[in-house]
Amino acid sequence: MQDQDTISLDIAALDTAALDPRLSQANIKSTIVAGLVAMAREQGVACDAWFVGLRLGPAQFSADALPYLSYRQAALIIRRALRSLPGSGHGLVLGTGQDIGSFGLLGLAMLTAPDFAQALRWGIHYAPITGAMMELALEEDRESVAVIARMRDHDPDLEPFLCEELFVSSLELCRGLLGPEFRPQRLELAYAAPDYASDYAAAFSCDVRFGCARNRVLLDSRWLASTMPAHNAASAQQIIALCEAQMPGTRASSEVVAVVERLLRQRLADNPRLVDIAAELHLTERTLRRQMQAAQTSFTALHDRVRSEAARRLLVDPRTSIAQVGIAVGFKDAREFRRAFKRWTGVAPRALRSGRGGAASA
Repeated sequence: MQDQDTISLDIAALDTAALDPRLSQANIKSTIVAGLVAMAREQGVACDAWFVGLRLGPAQFSADALPYLSYRQAALIIRRALRSLPGSGHGLVLGTGQDIGSFGLLGLAMLTAPDFAQALRWGIHYAPITGAMMELALEEDRESVAVIARMRDHDPDLEPFLCEELFVSSLELCRGLLGPEFRPQRLELAYAAPDYASDYAAAFSCDVRFGCARNRVLLDSRWLASTMPAHNAASAQQIIALCEAQMPGTRASSEVVAVVERLLRQRLADNPRLVDIAAELHLTERTLRRQMQAAQTSFTALHDRVRSEAARRLLVDPRTSIAQVGIAVGFKDAREFRRAFKRWTGVAPRALRSGRGGAASA
């Protein structure tokens, strides 16, 4: 259990990190945090204290629709988790438990690529949609290719964990694409060897070096020409379009917007007002409105977007009537819902359902 002094230091670090907009945009899918929460449950470790001061709780990281976090929020939760979880090498454990399915759309895209070279490029470019917290780059020469990982905000306490999780999960992904015989040439890490360094050799089955200039993994270039098992140009194009739509630049929002959006989704049928959400966040209505304005949006705009997105998803199911869809997104009157939906999308709900919505329904 963390004491109050430690929590206060964490909050102070949070406030400092907030000065950098790259660290305060809620654009990281919380897959790593969800993995740590699951690990805590398996080991019987209480993890509520990990979320103190963040308006979040462990229950929100066990559902299919994981919340988005800012880098500073995710880093704080992970730092607290590493203090409280028993043992060591938690990144190795977390990464080993992943496979192609764990990478979602990106895993599917890589499966349908023409060859491993293209799959690798897509993997690096679209890594942010998987919840990756390190920035990746690719270096190629005639004999080898290197994947380089850099921290957004250097933190020696987090670097080993993030490298472990990233490189081991990526290795499991590559083995899913290329077969169990795949292995790296060498792993180079910029931090000193931990006490459990021998676990690295077992996890990676290659030469592992610590205290290097950069964090990078080297691969034999002969793998690049390997054909992917489910290559399909048409499928790849469609999946990559979905990946592109999920990239952080297309959905970046501030932390307060992410929190309000999450609460709206939870209470959508109740048609919550600004004053209701503000009360749940222990803020005044005026303060929340000012914070939304600072994030260059408004409560009304966000509420409409959340309702529109939810309504579109529900309209896909023909068993749900249009009136039921309206009720699910907070409208008691079906006519009022139809007017609002036409205002949001430019088409009527019935037209979208019948496929006449055109680009507006995409």
